[in-house]
Amino acid sequence: MGFLDINQATKSYGALQVLHETNISIEEGEFLVLVGPSGCGKSTLLNMIAGLEDITSGEIAIRNRSMNGVKPADRNIAMVFQSYALYPNMTVKGNISFGMEMHGIEKSEREKRIAQVAELLQISHLLDRKPGQLSGGQRQRVAMGRALVREPDVFLFDEPLSNLDAKLRVDMRTEIKKLHQKLGTTIVYVTHDQIEALTLSTRIAVMFGGYVQQLGTPKEIYDNPANMFVAGFMGSPSMNLFPAKVVTVEGQPAAEIALANGQTAAVPFANDKLAGSVGQDIVLGIRPEAITDKDGADRNSKAVHTVEAPVEVTEPAGSDTFVVTQIGGKDVTGRFRADVSVNAGDVFPFAFNMEKAVAFDPQTEDRIA
Repeated sequence: MGFLDINQATKSYGALQVLHETNISIEEGEFLVLVGPSGCGKSTLLNMIAGLEDITSGEIAIRNRSMNGVKPADRNIAMVFQSYALYPNMTVKGNISFGMEMHGIEKSEREKRIAQVAELLQISHLLDRKPGQLSGGQRQRVAMGRALVREPDVFLFDEPLSNLDAKLRVDMRTEIKKLHQKLGTTIVYVTHDQIEALTLSTRIAVMFGGYVQQLGTPKEIYDNPANMFVAGFMGSPSMNLFPAKVVTVEGQPAAEIALANGQTAAVPFANDKLAGSVGQDIVLGIRPEAITDKDGADRNSKAVHTVEAPVEVTEPAGSDTFVVTQIGGKDVTGRFRADVSVNAGDVFPFAFNMEKAVAFDPQTEDRIA
């Protein structure tokens, strides 16, 4: 049993089931991110934890206490919304204090908590202002402060950074991570931004179509995606996915790939996991940083193989240059060093680190190696 347990939880609206049997056990102090595209069920699950949505079947428990039928106000959870949801006619101090007043916390204790949280979030100088006088980042800090003073069992964040500009999102992401490391609170956080998911979480639940596609640490999700959806959704740029055929090269299984110039190349795998699949079609998955220029390849890898391929596009990105070729009719992106001289139209050696390659079944889209 975890601190927060989701057991066989489902949600239906009439005949439409939007969340299928979901099982997640969250330990105290964990930072779980629910990530996926719009309509995947992540916000529905968060609202079920909060009590804003009823559970159709299954159970959600906090501290071994079933939350089924328990009102939101009685769950000892605090929620931070995308829209901030601040009272415009109240000062910052009033907004932070309001929930504590409703729960009957004495004034001296309220003042103590407000001072602590304001200092923690660096908003002490804003306490007498009203929300209309604050920037988006400041409003989000106030919304977080209102949740923190409650000292709840679980914090729920519903896409809290989506209304902020790109730079402020990055800054606030860092602040939220610092806050979690300092306080050790239990957080369930919803986002559609996979970079937020990878940088903030201790574990990630990748959702699609009302199902949890994979549950694991950021490293597990990134390095060992369970299926093609997870592989393509997580990472920026996302994992390259292109057709290949398992063949044998000097007794070792290899991926035979079709290049844009009509030629083929056979790239040996790093192990024998696909030795029994010779002759089968697969979808090969490999991340951009595992396809690079020869001198930039991982020198610790024993499975770096070079393929001469025509360059379609180059995209300078400051610290890197993204170089695009075509394999099996799919655009494939490599992450090259910034100072590599490569141009569209060149036939250039792409170094594949096959220690980082994964293989999927084209029919089921599940990972097979």
